[in-house]
Amino acid sequence: MPAPDDTLADALRERIILGEFAPGTRLSEASLADHLGVSRNTLREAFRVLAEQGLIEHVPHRGVSVASPAVADVIDIYRARRLIEPAALAAGSPLHPAVADMTAALERGEAALAARDWRALGTANMAFHEAIVALADSPRLGRLYRDIAAELRLAFLEIDSPEALHAPFVARNRSLLETFLAHGGEAAARQLHDYLVHSEQTVLGAYTRQRRG
Repeated sequence: MPAPDDTLADALRERIILGEFAPGTRLSEASLADHLGVSRNTLREAFRVLAEQGLIEHVPHRGVSVASPAVADVIDIYRARRLIEPAALAAGSPLHPAVADMTAALERGEAALAARDWRALGTANMAFHEAIVALADSPRLGRLYRDIAAELRLAFLEIDSPEALHAPFVARNRSLLETFLAHGGEAAARQLHDYLVHSEQTVLGAYTRQRRG
């Protein structure tokens, strides 16, 4: 059974990546502990876990805030993604059970696109990529990737055009899955590498436009 602070960290993590606490938001220890009905010591331990995951940051004399990824963070996140995801896909089998998770996430993404539900679409897209990593059958790699993906969601929350950010990648996910099933992991991995380069350029371009505006 997980410790209470682990459960609390997971709950806060979910709220952060869903956008309930925007990047840069200050988290008041006293009010949040009171709202959640936990001790401040328990909350501090949850904050420690989230800080290790890169989701919050302790600012001297200002307390705790939700992390706000910089351009350098985005570049590093995508560097890690290009090392992890294509390798998992290249070594993966189209018969692996995670393919069903990829398919289900893709279908949720297509439904969210039709409904113009950008938050749900972002969640479905990240589930699709987590399923790709699951092809590697490595719980440790899966945990590492979930931390990377959570930081990426914070970067996505910084961007004020979620449709432009997420919508084009639904068709790319469909094409990637079809390539994997029809031609195998090596061909799909090459396609995924190009996909991730394009995704990084999209995110960095949005960052640049917003900071000039």
